[in-house]
Amino acid sequence: MGKPKGFLEYFRELPADRSARERLGDWDEFHLHHDEARNREQGARCMDCGVPFCHTGLTIAAMASGCPIYNLIPEWNELVYRGLWQRALERLHKTNNFPEFTGRVCPAPCEGACVLGIIEPPVTIKVIEQAIIDRGFAEGWVVPQPPIGRSGKRVAVVGSGPAGLACAAQLNKAWHEVTVFERDDRIGGLLTYGIPNMKLDKGIVQRRVDLMAAEGVGFETNVEVGKTLSTSQLLSDYDAVVLCCGATKPRDLQIEGREARGIHFAMDFLRHNQQRLLNRTPLKLSAQGKDVVIIGGGDTGTDCLATAIRQGCKSITQLEIMPRPPQERSRDNPWPQWPKVFKVDYGQEEAIAKFGRDPRQFLVTAEKFIPHSHGAVKEIQIHDITWEEAPRGMTPKKVRGSERRIPADLVLLAMGFIGPEEAVLNGLNVERDDRSNVKADFDRYNTNVPGLFAAGDIRRGQSLIVWAINEGRGAAREVDRFLMGETALP
Repeated sequence: MGKPKGFLEYFRELPADRSARERLGDWDEFHLHHDEARNREQGARCMDCGVPFCHTGLTIAAMASGCPIYNLIPEWNELVYRGLWQRALERLHKTNNFPEFTGRVCPAPCEGACVLGIIEPPVTIKVIEQAIIDRGFAEGWVVPQPPIGRSGKRVAVVGSGPAGLACAAQLNKAWHEVTVFERDDRIGGLLTYGIPNMKLDKGIVQRRVDLMAAEGVGFETNVEVGKTLSTSQLLSDYDAVVLCCGATKPRDLQIEGREARGIHFAMDFLRHNQQRLLNRTPLKLSAQGKDVVIIGGGDTGTDCLATAIRQGCKSITQLEIMPRPPQERSRDNPWPQWPKVFKVDYGQEEAIAKFGRDPRQFLVTAEKFIPHSHGAVKEIQIHDITWEEAPRGMTPKKVRGSERRIPADLVLLAMGFIGPEEAVLNGLNVERDDRSNVKADFDRYNTNVPGLFAAGDIRRGQSLIVWAINEGRGAAREVDRFLMGETALP
């Protein structure tokens, strides 16, 4: 602990964001940054809490609590307070391959488990993490570190999201020759095509990819394993194969009128927009001039919200089947659980600035899509619900007489994902769990197919970027052990 009474002397302060009205005119990142003095003050708030729950990743009540990649948070908070930024960067990189990603888009379960958060607002862990890595790049401290030799073993990693990149980076450090296969035209997976530019600038993703390439990691784009190249062929050509291709099969909403045109999955919408920005291609799927309805209240729904407003939508509504969260922790949501409290995220903030209201409707579900005579969606019939006890848990019940229609020229389904796509597993007798994910032990990551490993969302289901990095690192450790009989990877 750098300053014993720092948490008594300084209040939690977040850097300001660019104003909502200003940032709606571009696709640039909207977060601003503290200066060094302010970051040091915020680092001083880290207290000598005895047991730092922030850096021990747990799952409590089916939610992440603390950091799943075990970041040494109290250590680099103290180093930042003392002005020892390069040493702070060294500590940060010991556990996190990509702090420039997590510092921007991780929901920060570490802050939800911060001990100071019991009595005061928690330490600004995520802000400090981003400040450390951004300074590291600015000062030239982050440079390629290729291995000094090679093991003679070859590993194929399928998927270039955070799990695949973390796995590849670690295996490369262990001297193995690694090739990452990606079906898109750019490396990064959802980091590139799933997260909007205003949350994570794609130049930051490419900077890390270029660094890994300089360290000897190979990248193959426009290769869809399971279609243009079989997984069986990879198993024949490589000493080990790691599946890190996510759980990208979207949850659908099969209600009356689903066949109407103008109803799309959220990721298709976000992907088209990002391709337009990166490749300067025409926008095939646009919200311009349309009444947009987003079904789903999570981060992906918020990203669709912000994207649709920037495209020039006529109106926007976001439907959420869950109740409005409370302003403060409820009695059944105690620390160190993730705090389920009401917040206005960046997308809702922008909608309020543009249209004068929060676009969310809580405890609402869609009943049917109503098309025009020419087949395109025109309206959605919705109704209110209540949640009631049932033999298998809580279940939604329709509120009679609450039916109403809202205009909808474009409907975006942002209700999460239900498992991996099937193509990559074609021809393999890979065991699956009861959620259709690839079955692989958490501490071993090996499937029932010899030499085939799985990590990230394809193994655990839809989850957080920090869990993906955790799994990629863990899978790399076990692949190294499989290839060499032992491992020194953390």
